[in-house]
Amino acid sequence: MSGKVDKLIEDLKKVVGQDYVLSEQADLMVYEYDGSVDKAFPVLVVLPSDTKEVSEVVKLAREHDLPIVARGAGTGLSGGAVAEKGGIVIAMSRLNRILEVDETNRIAVVEPGVVNLDLSLHTGPMGLYYAPDPSSQRACTIGGNIAENSGGPHCLAYGVTTNHVVGMEVVLADGSITWFGGKGRDYPGNDLRGITIGSEGTLAIATKIAVRLLRIPETTKTMLVVFDDVETASSAVTGIIGAGIVPAAIEMMDHFCIEAAEAAVNAGYPEGAGAVLLVELDGLNESVEEESEEIESICREFSPLEIREATDPEEREKLWAGRKGVLGALGRLAPNYYLVDGTIPRTKLVDVLRQINELSERSGYKIANLLHAGDGNLHPSILFDERKPGDTENILAIGAEILKICVEAGGVLSGEHGIGLEKQEQMPFMFTEEDMAAMTLLKLAFNTNDSLNPGKIFPTGAACGDISQARAIARVGPGAYI
Repeated sequence: MSGKVDKLIEDLKKVVGQDYVLSEQADLMVYEYDGSVDKAFPVLVVLPSDTKEVSEVVKLAREHDLPIVARGAGTGLSGGAVAEKGGIVIAMSRLNRILEVDETNRIAVVEPGVVNLDLSLHTGPMGLYYAPDPSSQRACTIGGNIAENSGGPHCLAYGVTTNHVVGMEVVLADGSITWFGGKGRDYPGNDLRGITIGSEGTLAIATKIAVRLLRIPETTKTMLVVFDDVETASSAVTGIIGAGIVPAAIEMMDHFCIEAAEAAVNAGYPEGAGAVLLVELDGLNESVEEESEEIESICREFSPLEIREATDPEEREKLWAGRKGVLGALGRLAPNYYLVDGTIPRTKLVDVLRQINELSERSGYKIANLLHAGDGNLHPSILFDERKPGDTENILAIGAEILKICVEAGGVLSGEHGIGLEKQEQMPFMFTEEDMAAMTLLKLAFNTNDSLNPGKIFPTGAACGDISQARAIARVGPGAYI
C-alpha cells in the first residue's frame, strides 16, 4: 500500500478513531456488495459517528481525489452501495440515534443509520408510526431509504419516502454542512430536499433526517383473496381501484411465491393457488367495515377460490410475514434470483404479466411474480444458478427485456429500488440524451466533481464524469432554463 494511502489512513483514524477505518481485504469484503448482483472492492471503509466526522472524512477524500460512496445497511437492490470506482465507503451504521420526537407536531429527527422499523417501534407507545415500509424494513436504514426514495406495500395509500421527509441535514461534496428543508411541513425556497431524495447519494450525504409521523389507525383489517391465476387476480385489482377504493395496500403473489413463502414461513397461504391478493384497509371502524364489504363484493365478481380475513393480530402478522419474507424464501426454488423493479399503469397488469410469462416460457427460466399490485409496481424474480456458465448474462438480458416491456406499456424503470448500476444501460428506454444531460447538470450545480457515488444512474457516455463540464455548461446559455 502506497505511502500516500498510509498517510490518508492515519489522518482518517484521527477523525473517527483507530477502530473505525478498515483497510484489510477481509474487512473490505463485507462492503463489496449490496443486495444486487454487482460487486466491487472499496479502497477503504470509514465508520464515522456524527455529522462533523462525516464532513471531515469527505474533506480528506476530496483532498486525496478519492470518490465516496455513502452506505446504509447494504440492502439495496440496484448496486447503489457498490463502490464501482473504488474510493472510500462511508458506512453510516454508527449514526443510528433517534434524536428527537415531537409528539404534538408529529415530527421525528433521526440519524441515517436508524433502522426503518425501529422508528415505528420507538414511537408506537406514543400512538405514532413512520409510514414508509420497505419489505426489508427490519434491516434497511432511513438514510438508504432517502437515497433510493424507497416505497413499500403501504405506499399505495401513504406515498413513498419523499412524502414523509420534511427536511434533512446534509454534507456536500466539499465537506460543508447545511439543511435542506426543516422541521416544518412547509419551507420556502427551492426544494433541494426533494431533489436530493432519490438521487442515490450522488448529490449529498444526509446526516440528520426530519420525518413526518402518522397516528396509528383505529382499525386495521387484512384480507387474503385467492385466485386460480395471476390474470384474474390482476383484473380484481383493477376492479377495486376502479371503484374508487384506495386500500392501505394491495399485494399480489403468484404460485411460485406462494410455494416458497408457505414452505419458509407457514403463513397459511392455500396450496394449489395460482395467485393471492393481500389487501389491507385501515382507518376508522365504520369506513374500514364499509370498504371491506365493497372489496369482497368486487372480488366475488372474479370468482375467487377463497376470501379470508385475518381474525387477530397474530394471523395478520403471519400473512404479512409470508409476503415480506418471500424473496428470501425463493432460495428454496433456485440458488439465485434476480429481482426486477418496474412500474406500469394498473390497467396494463394483465397484458404485461402475460408478456412476462411468455418471456419465461421462451427463455426457460422460471419467473416468480411479486407485485405491489395496487400501484402497478412489479417485482418479477428470475430464478437461476450463477454457477452455470451463461446464466448470469442470460437473466440480465431477460431483466432488461422486462423493463422494456414496462416502459412500452407506459410505465417507468423503477418503482422503488433506484437505477444504480443495475438499470443504467436501460435509461435510454425512457430518456433522451438531452434529458440525461439536463439531469447531470445537477451534479455541476452541487459542485460534486462527480465524487459522490460516481458511475451510478447514467449509462456509459452520459454520466457526469463522461459529459465534460464544458459540454454541460454549453447547454446553459441565452434562452436556456436551468
